[in-house]
Amino acid sequence: MEFPTLYLRKGAERRLRAGHLWVYSNEVDIRRSPLATFEPGQQAELRASNDKCLGTVFVNPNALICGRLISRGRRQGMTAQSLTQRLEIALNLRQRLFPEPWYRWAFGDSDGLPGLVVDRFGDTIIVQISTAGMEGFKDAVVTAIQRLVHPKVIVLRNDGKMRQAEGLSSYIEQVQGEPLETLEIRENGLVYRVPFAGSQKTGWF
Repeated sequence: MEFPTLYLRKGAERRLRAGHLWVYSNEVDIRRSPLATFEPGQQAELRASNDKCLGTVFVNPNALICGRLISRGRRQGMTAQSLTQRLEIALNLRQRLFPEPWYRWAFGDSDGLPGLVVDRFGDTIIVQISTAGMEGFKDAVVTAIQRLVHPKVIVLRNDGKMRQAEGLSSYIEQVQGEPLETLEIRENGLVYRVPFAGSQKTGWF
């Protein structure tokens, strides 16, 4: 895959080499790669000032966190296929850790899915997208979830505060199943019923 290049200022790559996953706008060499030339959510190859490749990022020129690492490999961007693979890896891990399907399935950057949170409440899946890059893969996220767990209900709870910082609109959309009024949650042997309307974050917090 061919991507435009986002260059960092001299020394700005130290945090990324130490394991950090974000690029801040004041770390970008705007003479070599003006942020204004990128579209929100566009993928780019990230390079240090000495031209060494640091990986691939989602770029949002309008946000303080203007780059979010997708991969440390060159030209290894996000695709519908790689997104599905990462969701599957995350799912397999949670299934080993939890005896029942009530858990946070995807933890954003920690699972290589910057800007994506997925909570599983039995047959109900709540998705929260908070970055422009991941918003462009919204349909791929839904398709991957349908393929991997065959839920009865999928809701996009895209009303978090981070969306405003990314220049995204706020909305809640149910893309599959009957209208959701109550979430049933099982935790530590107890069953909770949580009204979905007005609930905090993805519904159980």
